[in-house]
Amino acid sequence: MAHIFGALAPHALQAGASAPGIAGIPPAPAGTSHLTSGAPADLASGALVGLGGTAQSVLLLIVVLGPLLGALAALLPAPPGLRGRNPEQAVLRHGVTVSAAILAAALLLALGFDRDQAAHIQASTDVSWIAAYDIRFHLGVDGISLPLLVLTALLTFLCALHSYFRPPKGGTPRAFVALLLLLEGGALAAFAVLDLVLFFVAFETVLVPMYFLIARWGGARRERAAWKFILFTLVGSAVMLLGLLLIGLKAGTFDMVALATDNGSGLSKSVQVTAVLAIGLGLAVKSPMWPLHSWLPAAHTAAPTAGSVMLAGVLLKMGTYGFVRVAIPVAPEGMKVFAPWLAVLAAAGILWGSLACLQLVRRGSGGDLKRLVAYSSVGHMGFVLLGIASMTPQGLNGALFANIAHGLITGLLFFLVGGVKDRVGTSVLDRLSGSAGAALYGRAPRYAVLLAFAAVASLGLPGLAGFWGEMLTMYGAFDPAGGLNRATYLTCMAVAGLGTLLTAAYLLLVVRRLCMGPTPLRDNALLPVNSPLGESADSAPAGTTAPSTGPATALATAAEPGTAAEPATAADEPAPLLLDAPPTPAAPYEPPVLAERPFPELSAPEAVAWTPLVALTVLAGLWPALLIGLSDPAVHQLLTGGAA
Repeated sequence: MAHIFGALAPHALQAGASAPGIAGIPPAPAGTSHLTSGAPADLASGALVGLGGTAQSVLLLIVVLGPLLGALAALLPAPPGLRGRNPEQAVLRHGVTVSAAILAAALLLALGFDRDQAAHIQASTDVSWIAAYDIRFHLGVDGISLPLLVLTALLTFLCALHSYFRPPKGGTPRAFVALLLLLEGGALAAFAVLDLVLFFVAFETVLVPMYFLIARWGGARRERAAWKFILFTLVGSAVMLLGLLLIGLKAGTFDMVALATDNGSGLSKSVQVTAVLAIGLGLAVKSPMWPLHSWLPAAHTAAPTAGSVMLAGVLLKMGTYGFVRVAIPVAPEGMKVFAPWLAVLAAAGILWGSLACLQLVRRGSGGDLKRLVAYSSVGHMGFVLLGIASMTPQGLNGALFANIAHGLITGLLFFLVGGVKDRVGTSVLDRLSGSAGAALYGRAPRYAVLLAFAAVASLGLPGLAGFWGEMLTMYGAFDPAGGLNRATYLTCMAVAGLGTLLTAAYLLLVVRRLCMGPTPLRDNALLPVNSPLGESADSAPAGTTAPSTGPATALATAAEPGTAAEPATAADEPAPLLLDAPPTPAAPYEPPVLAERPFPELSAPEAVAWTPLVALTVLAGLWPALLIGLSDPAVHQLLTGGAA
C-alpha cells in the first residue's frame, strides 16, 4: 500500500492546487489549494486538527482503498502468529481491526477538514486513468460527502463488531468478512469519487457483496429476495449508465467538478431532460422511491442483521446522494422538469410506507418487524426525496440531514430487531407479543428502553436527529425553487405532514406491543393470568390456570388430589393480558412466544456497539449545526453554480 500512496500523493497535492472547486468555484491562485481558497493548506482555520493537503489526500486514499485491501487479505491464509486457537474468530477479528482502522482514518480526516471552506473540494487526488476519454481517478470530499463517509465507516465497524460476538450462520466467516469490507469499500468510493465513470463503478461494486450477504447468510426466502434485489438494481443501473454516458460524451468530460462548474451550460435542455430521466430512474431504484421500492422489504426481511444495517444505513444513501451530487448541479434544467414528479412520488412513498407499517403492526396481520422497519425506510427516504425535489437550500440541507439521521436511527433499529430475533428465533410481531404484549419493560428493561428510544427517534421527536431532517424538507416544500408549481408542493407537504402522524401511530403501537404487557416477577417468565401477584406458575394454588406453552386452546385446570379432572369451562379461558381487543373466533387469545422462554437483557458487547448510535442521535438532535454547517455552503454552491 505504501508504494501506491507514495506514487499518488504528489499528484494529489498538485491536483489540490489546480482543480476547480465544486459547482463553479474558480481555480485557486497558483501555489495554493482549494482546501482554504487561497490560504496555505497547513493553516486551515476551520480545522480541528492541522493537516497538510498531502496528509489529507493520503488519509482519503486509505479510507477508500483500505477496505478493498482488507477484503483481499481476509481471503488469504492468516499468518501463523495471528491464527489463534479459532481460525474463524481470527478472521472475524480481522474484520473488526480493518474496519476500526478505516473509521479512525475517516475521523482523522473529518477533524482535519476545514469547516470554513466546506464548499470546496478537500483531500483531492486527481490522476489520469483513461486519457482518451478524459476519465480520471479523481477523489475528494466536501461538506456534502464527508458526513456520509464517516457514517459508512462507523456502521461498517459496528457491523463487524456485532458479527464478531454473534457470528452469522450460513457461509464461512472468511467470505462474510471479505464481502462486508468490499461493500464498505464500494460505498466509501461512491461518496468520494468525482468522476462519473468511477461513480458508476463504485455504485455497482456494492451490488455483488450485498447479493451474496443476503443469499448466503439470510433467512427464509433469501434466494428470492437476493435475486429480486440484484435484478431491480442492475436494471436501474443499466439505465443510469446510459444517462451518465450521454452527459460525458456531450460535455466532453466525465469530471464531476468540471461538469458542476459549468452547471449545465454546455448541455442543451433536451440532453439534460433525457439524462436526468435515465439517471433518475437508476437512482430512484436505489433510494428507494415509490413505486420502485418493492425489492426493499424482501431484502431487509431476508438479510442478516449486518446486511440490513448496511442496506438501510449506507446503500440507500447512495441513491439520494447521486441526485444531489450529479443530477442537480450537472443538469439543473432537466432536474427542474422532473422535480414536481419527484415530489409527488416522494409524498406517495411517505404515505404508502406509513400505511403499510400500520397494516403490519395490526394484531393478526402476521407482520414481521424487519419488514416493518423496511417499509418505514420507504417513508423516511420519501422525506429525503421531497427535500431534493424542492431544489432549495432548506430542502437540500434537510435531505442531507435526514440521510444521516436515518442511517443512525434505522441502523439502531435493525440492530435491535436482529437482537430480538437472535434471542427468541422470530421477528414476527404477533408471535412476539401475542394478544397482550411482550412485556420487555419487565423482562429486559434496558433493552426495552433502547428499543423505545429508537422508535421515538424514528418518529421525529424534537431534540433527536429525526426531527430536523423532516422539518427542513417540509419547509423546502413549503417554498420551492422558482419556476416550480407551489400548489403541488404545498399538497405534497400536507401529505408529508399526515405521514408524520401515521409514523408516530405505528411506532407507538410497536412500542406498546413489544415493551408493555403483563409484568414478569420471577425467572423472567409470565405469571398466570389469574394468579395473585408474587406467585409464579409453579407456586400458583391448585385450581388456577396458566398460559400453556402449547397451542392457545390447550388450556387445562389442575384438580385436587384424588378427584377426577373436570372438563374446562368458559370461565377457565384466560382473559387478555393487557387492555387490547378481546379474543374472538377470528383472533383467539394467544400467549406471546416470550412466555415460553426468558429474554436475555442487553449484553455488554451490544451496549458498546450501539451506544455510539444513541449518542450521535442525541448530539445531532441537540446540535444540528454540526451537520448543517457542513452541508449549507456546499449546497448553495451546487444550486448557484458559483454565482454570487
